[in-house]
Formats: sequence, C-alpha cells, structure tokens
Amino acid sequence: MSLTLNQTVPNFTAAATSNQQVALTALQGKKLVLYFYPKDSTPGCTTQGGNFRDLYNEFQAANTEIFGISRDSLKSHEKFKAKQSYPFELISDEDEALCQLFDVLKLKKLFGKEYMGIERSTFLIDETGKLVKEWRKVKVAGHVQAVLAAVKS
Repeated sequence: MSLTLNQTVPNFTAAATSNQQVALTALQGKKLVLYFYPKDSTPGCTTQGGNFRDLYNEFQAANTEIFGISRDSLKSHEKFKAKQSYPFELISDEDEALCQLFDVLKLKKLFGKEYMGIERSTFLIDETGKLVKEWRKVKVAGHVQAVLAAVKS
C-alpha cells in the first residue's frame, strides 16, 4: 500500500538516534519532514543532511520536526549524526517498513548491477498527520529551501 496526498499517515513507531522511539501519534500538533536518503556518510546524503541542519532553526520556528531515514543501522546513524552535528534524529529502517509505506524502494543500477535502493524522497506531514506534500527523485541542490518554503506556506 502506498500513501497518497491528503491521506492520513498510519501510525508508526521507529527506532532513532539518541535512544529514541519515534511515534507518529506523539508528534501530532507539529509538522513533520521525513526525508529518505540512500546511505549514511555518502556525499549527496551528507550535503542534504547539512542543508537541513543549516536551516534547522527556521524549521523549528515553523513548528516542524525533521527526521532523516535510511536503512543504515542505528550505530551507523549515531556516527553520521555526531560527525555532521545534525540537530535532528535519524531513523533506522533496517526492516524497510517505512520505505515500503512511503514507496521509496526503487530498482537502481550501479556499475551495471541492479539492486533495490532508496530513491531520495521527502514527505511533509501536517499537524493532523496528513501527507500534504511529497518530493520524489530529489536533487539535493535547492531542495531543502523548497521544503522550507512549503512548510511556511
């Protein structure tokens, strides 16, 4: 099942950095930005996370929480978060439950080999838990500014 715009996102609980369990229901009343990225400590993912970090205070001022999500382990996430000084939590989706819910696993090619990987995607969930905007096949440059503009509008 894949989510559609203006649909209420089913509640989920997921393990995140800083020993947190992120539960969607516990975050109602705030906007949420969930950004899915392929892999910790890779150039594009580091840049994207850094852009969210650099505008974090503006997202906070707009009553918005940010979570980065990939299939990396919590241990990998903790190192990545600490090295990049991310002020937000990273969710480990090793069982791919969130990847499947948001339909971000796509067939990719690298050096002629095909594999299932995360397609860089971002989702905006409103204060009531509805999916209000999605960005798929994200290009890193300018993306976080576009997300912030949508949050503020």
